[in-house]
Amino acid sequence: MNDWTPEIVEERLVEAAMVLRRLPADRGQGYFSTWPQMFVEFSDLVGQTPKPMRLPPPYAAAISRMEAALWWMPWLEPVDAKIVWLRASGTRWKEICWAVGLARAAAHEHWLYGLCLIAWRLNGRGGLSRLGRRAVIARVRCGAVRGHAA
Repeated sequence: MNDWTPEIVEERLVEAAMVLRRLPADRGQGYFSTWPQMFVEFSDLVGQTPKPMRLPPPYAAAISRMEAALWWMPWLEPVDAKIVWLRASGTRWKEICWAVGLARAAAHEHWLYGLCLIAWRLNGRGGLSRLGRRAVIARVRCGAVRGHAA
């Protein structure tokens, strides 16, 4: 795929966060119980709150896409990666701003810059090291609209 846009990158990162949430919990190895399995009767369950239902484990293809998307995070500065990942995880902007200590507009610009930078690198382009955030965003957005690099 050579037509990466910030919107496609965002969708892939949201999918990666959802897949990561659906993976089974990590259990320590070597711990087991020698107690026999308890058989619970219906009368024992009366009055208890039911356990929340979980989604089934993700497919292998979704896990592979998640692993590929996680490799994109080191391309970003730590604050940009944190903002991009928190937003992909569904965190509200107010909580993101508290976590990184930025205003809403600045956090949004860091988020958009991170998505644009990932899209730019996935498209196999280079030469953004001397540009500022707004110039990178404008260049990637303009290139995505026109279909070529500006």
